[in-house]
Parts: sequence; structure tokens; C-alpha cells
Amino acid sequence: MEDMYGIKYTKPEVVLLQDTGIGVAEAAARTCYDSFTNSENDVIKNIEHAMPDASMCDAINAIDDSELLDDLAWTYFHHSILEHANLSFLVRGTSRGVLQEHARHRIQAISVRSTRYTMSGIINAFVASKHGGDKEFFIKTVLGFDMFVTSDEAYNRLEIGAIYDKLDFQSNRVEDFHSIAVAKSSIPFIEQFQGDAEALYTALQAGKKKRNVGDAFKHIISDNVKVDMVVTFNLRSLKNYLTLRDSGAAYFQIRWLAQEMMRVTPKKYLDLIIKKKD
Repeated sequence: MEDMYGIKYTKPEVVLLQDTGIGVAEAAARTCYDSFTNSENDVIKNIEHAMPDASMCDAINAIDDSELLDDLAWTYFHHSILEHANLSFLVRGTSRGVLQEHARHRIQAISVRSTRYTMSGIINAFVASKHGGDKEFFIKTVLGFDMFVTSDEAYNRLEIGAIYDKLDFQSNRVEDFHSIAVAKSSIPFIEQFQGDAEALYTALQAGKKKRNVGDAFKHIISDNVKVDMVVTFNLRSLKNYLTLRDSGAAYFQIRWLAQEMMRVTPKKYLDLIIKKKD
């Protein structure tokens, strides 16, 4: 996929991990109006006469349609009842730039792949490049990580070259660079494999990963870097998210993500939050 400025990108992948159903949302709405007996769903009607047991709860969570929810969503705009339905998505391959956009949606639970704990491969490639390799070794190694949403190799080489330059600048400013770059138990590998970048890189990768290595190196990566995350929205918040982010005015990368999330969202939810086209 190419943006309007001629840069090629890969699109994110999305899987719906969990959804809680719309039955609880109907039960919540019926509680507001004390109208259980008016439901077209028998299990909701029965709440009028008995507290739900385990089998009733299973039936409530299996409800696929609710006339009341449809009326409240599209006629009376009583959207608070949609907050009782939740959906969780696994997202792979969106960007740090999209993550910044996501932060503007207040009501969500989000867990993101940490740069703090997951940058060892980049740092190990740099250390190896300085002890037997060169900048080109670093670039070729990091290209293999497939770490950018941009898919143009020439452009990604520029990104990786910039990462190398930042690390090289930092390594010349820090008195004991290796102490912040690799685990203490891996430092002997540097002398052991001096002059053989490939062997040193392999040894560092197989050795103990330095805890919190990203704390010292977050500055080296850009918003172009891929991130993975699990995000959970209640249905009302998802409505807001999709309305804003599927718009042509939205940042194109988050629009791609919103479209993928919409694609994997079951129809019973979309019918309550996406306006049907005439």
C-alpha cells in the first residue's frame, strides 16, 4: 500500500480475541425500564421472575439480536447501555505513530509491545557491527527484523542508517557503553568473538538479554517502527473510535487499523454502532 507521498507501507493485522456479547447490554437496558417481559429473547423475559443461573447467563451472552438495543442506539441515542459490551482486539504491525493517536481515546484498555524490554536485537547488532563488522552489517541485520511499517527497502535502509548513527553518537559519549548495552554475562563475548561480527551477534542473541535495555535507547527509533498491542473497547467507545478513525480526515495509518478492526467485528455489534446505509 502506498500513501499520497509515494512511500510504501504494510497494513496492520487484527484478530478479535474476545467479545462479551450484547445480551448483558439488553439486560442493563431492561433494568432501566423494568421491561424484561417485553423482550423477544426468552432468557431476558425470565429475568423478571428469577435471578439468572449459570445456564441463563450463557444464554444471555449468546444473544445475537435485540430490538430494544437497536431502538436505543438509533432512535433514542441512549448509548450508555452499549458500555456493557466489550471487545478485545490483537493488533500486529501498526506503528508508534498510530499508538500516539490511540492515546487520545480515553476509554480503552491497551497493552503495547514494550520498547523497554524488546530492543536487545538492535543493540546486539550494533555492538557486533563495532567489533568486526561495519554499518552495512548493522543495516543488513536490522533489515531482517521487519521492524517498520514502511515496506520500501531503500527507505528502510535510511531509517536503519539513522539508528546506527544515533547509537554511534551515543557510544562515543558514554564512558562504558557496553555496560548499558548488553548483559554483564555477555560482555566476555565481545573479546571472544572480536573481529567476527556474525559470531558475536549470534552469541549475544543467544545470551542473556539485558533487562530494561530500551531505557537508554528509546531515542533511536522513530514513529515508523511497528508495534503490537491488545486493545479492549466497550461498544460505546468503539463506536466513537470507528466513527472518528474511519473518516477520510483521519491519519491514514489509524484509518487502516480502524477498517481492519471493523472487518473482524461481528455484525451484531456493528449494527448497533455503524449507521446503516440506505
